[in-house]
Amino acid sequence: MSTPPAPGRSSLNAARRARELAALPDEVVDVLVVGLGATGAGVALDAASRGLSVAAIDAHDLAFGTSRWSSKLVHGGLRYLAGGHVGVAHESAVERGVLMERTAPHLVRAMPFVLPLTPLVTHRQAAITATGLRAGDALRLAARTPRSALPRPRRLSAVETLRLAPALRPYGLRGGLLSWDGKLADDARLVTALARTAAAHGARILTRCRALTLTGGGALVRDELTGREIDVRARAVVNAAGVWAGGLVEGVRLRPSRGTHLVLRSEALCGASAGMHVPVPGETSRFVLVIPQGDGRVYVGLTDEPADGPVPDVPVPTESEIGFLLDILGTALDAPVARADVIGAFAGLRPLLDDRHGSTADISRRHAVLTSPDGVVTIVGGKLTTYRRMAQDAVDAVVAAGRVDAGPSRTTRVPLVGAAAPDRLAALDAPQRLVGRYGTEAPLLAGLARDDAALLEPVVPGLPVLGAELAWAVRHEGALDAADLLDRRTRIGLVTADRDAALPAAEAHLAALARP
Repeated sequence: MSTPPAPGRSSLNAARRARELAALPDEVVDVLVVGLGATGAGVALDAASRGLSVAAIDAHDLAFGTSRWSSKLVHGGLRYLAGGHVGVAHESAVERGVLMERTAPHLVRAMPFVLPLTPLVTHRQAAITATGLRAGDALRLAARTPRSALPRPRRLSAVETLRLAPALRPYGLRGGLLSWDGKLADDARLVTALARTAAAHGARILTRCRALTLTGGGALVRDELTGREIDVRARAVVNAAGVWAGGLVEGVRLRPSRGTHLVLRSEALCGASAGMHVPVPGETSRFVLVIPQGDGRVYVGLTDEPADGPVPDVPVPTESEIGFLLDILGTALDAPVARADVIGAFAGLRPLLDDRHGSTADISRRHAVLTSPDGVVTIVGGKLTTYRRMAQDAVDAVVAAGRVDAGPSRTTRVPLVGAAAPDRLAALDAPQRLVGRYGTEAPLLAGLARDDAALLEPVVPGLPVLGAELAWAVRHEGALDAADLLDRRTRIGLVTADRDAALPAAEAHLAALARP
């Protein structure tokens, strides 16, 4: 693995934003990217690593939209394989391997998942699922991801199943099916790492910059902090605005799908360390996921419901979706989780390309690259796991159109900030919490505590987020306000009570940096 960029070149902060935004009207960039979710940040990195000059803008913040509302999984596409979408499944497995083995091994690690064989799971369904898991392992092999990264699936006894998932109802439990998949430390952290790596390669990463109009030659952009409007000129434009992409380019028809997750305390599920696939009764390949986060919280999801009407900045879960997830979870647990046990909930909108038939659950997750009559390249569809391939295809389309001259993509070999081989990560002198989220930069975060030991204390009692993480986010990760700190650089804000308790600390770190 090559060495990731040094923190200085990748640092994002308010001062850098101001400098780069001020210089932008005097230049013509090779590529303007609109949207800084995983795909947009991935496009910025792909283009910049090919030697192109890049400006990437977002009306809000890094990972403001769909990219912070995922299941935090980097999965091998088993669901798509079950639906007969072999190409999509294989692509997912390949991209999972790239992240786990080369570009982000500090952020992605293997997680075990148990599918409990309850009385509601027939022997036929169990046999079909076991066959699917073996097919998923074949995908791992085809993607050349080693067994050391993702162990083999196998059948568990009832005792083994309860050891991994102690909240399950033991009565009638025949055992379980164990499988492994990739688990992200956090999806918004992945986006932040992408954006900073792109910045290290020279990309201008500009949040709070809204594209008012978009053409093949640039955009009229408004600085949301000052209200100033700027004409940004570009040789090529990539629209990676996700569910908002259709509002920027005519002819892009999307059919968003809402995926909702619940947030529970770990105690509600007896402190399980393994994830669970809980089958949805009557469905052959649909499951509710139970995903421990390692921070005292567990996510439970997810739904797949059409999201018609205007696209909100922040989607809101419905009570019916929350009830659905609790009902499915209750089919397998010894003590059902009550509505009062739900300490938070979040929903994201998938930017699915409208195929004009079928439910949103049936729309393919394959991404699409569309080019408007005036040359704007729009990338839509797909999923978090395949962001890198989506970005590569978008930049390839720009190059193929002759708007810029660049060689092939390099991003399968470009490590993100903090990336290193597992043995090097294990040897770092820093708290494990920081190593698992910041990789090789963890000692630098710990070093902030030399002048203030309180930075290695939790921001909120009972949560593992440290004060050093807030300080680092302001100095090096482009956080401009308390929402950036609490809702995206950390995920404290998923629980309202925790957010309220952490708000004074977030404001204090922002004020400290602003002082001369």
